[in-house]
Amino acid sequence: MIYLVAILCPPLALLFKGKIFQAIFNGILWIVSLVLFAISFGALSLIWIVTVVWAIIVVKGANDDERHQEIVDAIKSRD
Repeated sequence: MIYLVAILCPPLALLFKGKIFQAIFNGILWIVSLVLFAISFGALSLIWIVTVVWAIIVVKGANDDERHQEIVDAIKSRD
């Protein structure tokens, strides 16, 4: 579900993962890409692709970090 949000609204996905400063910068780029999209009458903006890929990579990394932390906590609780 978060990956769908990352595709449709990348800054929102970054906010959901707690990456506030990245979400702000990504939001600026995303708005620029939407403006370019409107100006070019529907041509796909390369900036939009960059913001989506960026959000997906950050969300994947945050999910991996959470999973690794759960494993570390489980190992520590066994000791």
